[in-house]
Amino acid sequence: MRYSRLFGKTLRQVPHRASSESYRLLLRGSFLRPLGQGLFSWLPLGQRVIANLQTVIREEMNKLGGQEVLLPLVNPHEIWRRSGRDRLIKRNMIQFTDRNAKRLVLAPTHEEAMVELLRSTISSYRELPAFLYQFQSKFRDEERTRCGPVRSKEFLMKDAYSFHRTFVELNNFFPRVFAAYQRIFERCAVPVMAAEAGVGYMGGERSFEFLFESQCGDDKVVVCPECGYTANNEVAVGTHKSVISAPKEMQRVHTPGCTSMARLAACLELPRTNLGKAMVYATAEGLVMALVRADHQVSVEKLGQVLHDPVLRKATPEQLDSAALVTGYFSPLGLNAAERRRRGIRVVVDEAAADTPNLVLGANEQEYHYRNANFGRDFDADIVADIARISSGSACLHCGNPLQERVAMELGHIFRLGDFYTRAMDYHLSGERGERIYPHMGSYGIGIGRLIAAVVEHNSDDRGIIWPAELAPYQFYILSIGKSERVRAIVEEVYRKLSPLALLDDRYESISTKFKDADLLGIPMRIVISLRSVQNGELEVLDRRTRKMIRMPLDEVRHLGGGGRRKSEAPA
Repeated sequence: MRYSRLFGKTLRQVPHRASSESYRLLLRGSFLRPLGQGLFSWLPLGQRVIANLQTVIREEMNKLGGQEVLLPLVNPHEIWRRSGRDRLIKRNMIQFTDRNAKRLVLAPTHEEAMVELLRSTISSYRELPAFLYQFQSKFRDEERTRCGPVRSKEFLMKDAYSFHRTFVELNNFFPRVFAAYQRIFERCAVPVMAAEAGVGYMGGERSFEFLFESQCGDDKVVVCPECGYTANNEVAVGTHKSVISAPKEMQRVHTPGCTSMARLAACLELPRTNLGKAMVYATAEGLVMALVRADHQVSVEKLGQVLHDPVLRKATPEQLDSAALVTGYFSPLGLNAAERRRRGIRVVVDEAAADTPNLVLGANEQEYHYRNANFGRDFDADIVADIARISSGSACLHCGNPLQERVAMELGHIFRLGDFYTRAMDYHLSGERGERIYPHMGSYGIGIGRLIAAVVEHNSDDRGIIWPAELAPYQFYILSIGKSERVRAIVEEVYRKLSPLALLDDRYESISTKFKDADLLGIPMRIVISLRSVQNGELEVLDRRTRKMIRMPLDEVRHLGGGGRRKSEAPA
């Protein structure tokens, strides 16, 4: 490609709203352009990076026996209703009606569509296992987009799905995908942490995230530096600080305006460890009140797991009124089993709150709380379980050392779904004895845009991007110094021998501008041809990553190209 014909040129300045360095570099290098909030157009250089990344992923998926498919972005709403996920992801899913009054959605993920594809294609259990993958756009109506392609509304994803006859088959295949993901990120030169994670609205049994430590991330990861325990803070476990004292007599206290934990702690001059914080959530099966100590936060993921009922959202004021709960002052006090049934609410108390004596709890009366409330004596619950996020100062359950919290960006996520979808959507096959077999399913995703952003963040310097060789849009950036016809002839010969792996900077720009753009674009090797180098029968080759310069005889230039197309540019 000749730079003079390349669509999209480098920028010297970028908009102030480009909040992350990776986004700024991708904008400046003309790899992408914003169209609207959370919407991006990928330019030719960006498309070449995407194509090379897809080739890396295809190679790893094909090694596992994967076959590539392409499912529609638009899905019938009916299949989401059958799986039950329409109510879980309703706020983030765009829904509309076509001219035939059929309800459709822009798919944020494709588990349901993949089950339907299997239903229409596989009729015998003997055809399992099946492993299918695709590169497809997704749309999620994100409330808060940020850091360019890291969190956008429309995005490209590699998603893969496996179907197995038994849980054992799925359980044996799952680690193979785990290892393949580690190889993909290694080939992309991005260090990742593999962490236990929740299943969220995906459902299923277990999942692992692959996370890149970054301030652009939305995930908080709990890490033990000593034993290596790593988990998303929504599911992480650890020991909590204990509060020890003898139970005291419960007292009603006047607490005007104390509708927050900060105000209540200041009013009563007590630490947060002595306060109980109640939150009410809506689920498909009704309201649930979760009680944790005020120095903790409710983990919605843990709460959903112990309920076996995903949490949909916080309860609305209307729902609180219907359950006769006073906003800012409600608690489990006064909610015995009979009263909970009457009001249609379940109560879950965190283990640390249940073990803490003399808590301050809301009186479910405006401007009043109770001091010295004790679990088992003054209030009870339907469930007592660990439903709190790990807080600072917690210790590792495995080795007892302090846990650390880090901010990270999710690059990939793999889910062991089991028969969650196949049973919900009644997809089954007949076994040898006529029994019903509901295939066990795995789901495996990688966000293409955010992975590219992570590659840039980790592989860049003050000059610009440093692409790993397998992802670089071109392998060679060719430029010349001077206007000699002899130099021009040599440049054309070198370009011809290295094409299509080379970008030839044939612009009428200063040599300093060309050098700056070469560094910004991050192409691995920069080839400089000048009159002096031609007279010496050589050319200068600069390694973008190491900054090492070598001089190479002109007649050896063919060896640079490796004799043809790079492996990662081979057709799929």
